[in-house]
Amino acid sequence: MSAIRTERLTLRPFTPADADAAFDAITPSLTRFLAFDPPPSHAAFETVWRRWLVTIADRTDLVFVIRHGGTGLFIGLSGVHATLSPEPELGIWISETEQGKGYGREAVRAVATWAATVFSPQAFRYPVAEANAASRRIAESLCGTVIAREATPKFASVVYRIPSPRP
Repeated sequence: MSAIRTERLTLRPFTPADADAAFDAITPSLTRFLAFDPPPSHAAFETVWRRWLVTIADRTDLVFVIRHGGTGLFIGLSGVHATLSPEPELGIWISETEQGKGYGREAVRAVATWAATVFSPQAFRYPVAEANAASRRIAESLCGTVIAREATPKFASVVYRIPSPRP
């Protein structure tokens, strides 16, 4: 897969070379609104990202590294999960040092547009912690509407349905 480029960002599939930057950014405060907790060690994280490599290769579950287009600075990860379903799931997390700069919205829009072209889904699912106002604004900026409420072990969440963008 080739890189997805936006005005400020470059998104490309995760590789082992991205592991240290991603691991360093996964903090307890970052994951308070995410379904997972920080991995306890580099070895534990390696188990996770090695599974990503398999699903990236078969294009069923994609994890993209988000980097600044000019500097290459690690910004976060974005994903398209269950790519073969009628409504794949979008996901995003942005390093705490890079939050509040609009990178999340830019990355999710880019991934959704790319995935709409490649997979032709009816729409996308976007689950988010109910209390995560910033991530909810991303879904709403993409015309997402709440279609469900769910309880997870960590928090109450809402699920947005985001229409598939037409490039």
